[in-house]
Amino acid sequence: MNIKHLQMFIHLCDSKNFSRTASAMHISPSALSRQIQKLEEETNQTLFLRDNRSVELTPAGKQLLPVALKIQTEWQQYNAQTKGHELELKGEIRLFCSVTASYSHLPELLSEFRLQHPFIEYKLSTGDPAQAIDIILNDKADIAISAKPDQLPARIEFETISEIPLSVIAPSGVSSFAEQLQSDKPDWSSIPFIVSEAGTARDRANAWFKSMRIKPNIYAQVSGHEAIVSMVALGCGVGIAPDVVINNSPVREKIQRLKVKPIKPFELGVCCKRSQLDNPLVKALWDVAARKYITP
Repeated sequence: MNIKHLQMFIHLCDSKNFSRTASAMHISPSALSRQIQKLEEETNQTLFLRDNRSVELTPAGKQLLPVALKIQTEWQQYNAQTKGHELELKGEIRLFCSVTASYSHLPELLSEFRLQHPFIEYKLSTGDPAQAIDIILNDKADIAISAKPDQLPARIEFETISEIPLSVIAPSGVSSFAEQLQSDKPDWSSIPFIVSEAGTARDRANAWFKSMRIKPNIYAQVSGHEAIVSMVALGCGVGIAPDVVINNSPVREKIQRLKVKPIKPFELGVCCKRSQLDNPLVKALWDVAARKYITP
């Protein structure tokens, strides 16, 4: 079984787009299609269902994916061992983080790593940090920057890089609930709240509501933290968001932090599957993160 064919297969499983995978692999879409057909002939299985609009894995394709990933990792390990440590690591690392983390934490993490390993390429995906752990578990990324959940899955390796406070924020301009907020004892149940849809930030918000004995009037549940600040700035409600997101928001001048009972911070860190630490590329980035952030 050709390693290059497996790498194309793995990339196509992720991109689900022949044109994107062909471009990444520096071949034509028709050539990629022929290579996938050869792989299907070797396995005697249909690996993808494809039409003009979409590409989807078949059950046989889903069964092959973890096998292909294991073969690729073992091949990279073999190359690293036989070619010696003096040779540069090459390949691709898939990263996942929030939009805010992509400029608040990721550049510092990658700056030293890029100097040490200039030939490694990065595939960065951004999205809701509440999805980070699942994305890692489902092999959609190699390393993620994520909030540490209260219950960390056993297969996940997690190292803290910073502690992130959260704040309760309100519009600084006119809103329908501004007068209520100025009261010594606001009727919080009458004030609209904008909170994260899921994840550690939502858990912290729920704990704060409970400690304040508030039955919240949820106006919106948002996927991702950046939109919370934007909706608050528009006067839609009161929000609960991480300080790092608030501080980096382009609309931060249009919101105010409320002086209320503090919310428990959460730990932000890098995470990956423990099994992925056998991958030389992932291990190299993990080691740099350990030296930069982790206290001995």
